[in-house]
Amino acid sequence: MRFYDLIFLAFSTLVRYPLRTLMLLIATSIGVMAVILLTAVGEGARDYITGQFKDMGTNLLFVVPGKNETSGGMGPVDLAGVAPRDLTVEDAISLRRIEGVKNIAPIVIGETPAQFNGLERSVPIIGTTPSFLAVRNWEMEVGNFLPGVTLDRSPPVCVIGKEVESELFGKNNAIGQWLRVGDRRCRVTGIIGTEGRAIGIDTQKIVVMPVSLATALFNRPSLFRIAVQASNTWEMDQIKKDIIRIIKKRHQGKEDITVIRQDAVMQSFDNIFNVLTMALASIASISLFVAGILIMNVMLVAVSQRQSEIGLLKAIGAKNKQISYLFMTEAIILSGTGAILGLVFGHTITQVLKLAFPTFNFLPPLWASFVSIIVALVSGIVFGLLPARRASKLDPVIALSGNK
Repeated sequence: MRFYDLIFLAFSTLVRYPLRTLMLLIATSIGVMAVILLTAVGEGARDYITGQFKDMGTNLLFVVPGKNETSGGMGPVDLAGVAPRDLTVEDAISLRRIEGVKNIAPIVIGETPAQFNGLERSVPIIGTTPSFLAVRNWEMEVGNFLPGVTLDRSPPVCVIGKEVESELFGKNNAIGQWLRVGDRRCRVTGIIGTEGRAIGIDTQKIVVMPVSLATALFNRPSLFRIAVQASNTWEMDQIKKDIIRIIKKRHQGKEDITVIRQDAVMQSFDNIFNVLTMALASIASISLFVAGILIMNVMLVAVSQRQSEIGLLKAIGAKNKQISYLFMTEAIILSGTGAILGLVFGHTITQVLKLAFPTFNFLPPLWASFVSIIVALVSGIVFGLLPARRASKLDPVIALSGNK
């Protein structure tokens, strides 16, 4: 039996039983589509999280109060069981002498009511310095970001998000107006143009003010953290050591801070989402083996239904090996065609999801397509072996007589 005849017979059989063929194609295509969609979700989540970190800027280190230990329990404490010393603006100022530091942005966060002309709303507050704009890669829609503010000087100025401007100022020009924030007053000098989130807070809903003004407003001397931007990536390890050395000296020899590299956090998330994507792909691949079992069961039934055909083929000279190849070819065509349909449906749905959720990049990895096709073909071959062997072992006389 020539290869062309083998393919022709296999296709003829599949066309002759359209309902059975359609059922098997759907089963396989759903399995492949599940692999594509689930890996797209995993990759999209990784892309979104790493994108959020990249938007924060590059070459960043974060100084957090408290030594990060693995003892568990109540959070960072020193060896004596006493809460760590506050991280202060003076600590941030002391870091300016480190060689290779490009920007330093101390950060205080809180929430308090903001009022203007009888209107009031609760707003998240970020206290910082002008360096925060460069550290976070923000852009201003109009005005200036905390003009005249330094680590040493904090005039009563602030910038606000678009939603705060809309709700409190309406059609009035917010620039130059005095905004009451808690029990303080500050002059609005700009409107933030960048959308997104900063430290988990919507940038359109915030008020940003000088760090010293924020610490006075919340009566809290401790900083939430200090963001340090290095000039170059290769200097970050040395800068991290210098930060620990300087703060340790200021805190009476106690190393009660944690310095976190942004790229290390990104790498950790990247590894987590790689494992997650692989796990999702493995779970989805189970459906391909289920489809393979379905192919096997249906083809076992088909062997019984096609005994006369098998007997006729053997009577005209077809060998056992050729009968086996015929059934294997049918299984491969079913699983391969189903896999291709699954790829088409899966990638089509991911494109639709991208249009529906533009901020979330549903991006199925290239390897998922190859792996799903290979798994589909392997499952088709493996689960097609038993029906093929059973068909090849049929006695031609018994098969032609119709007896089982």
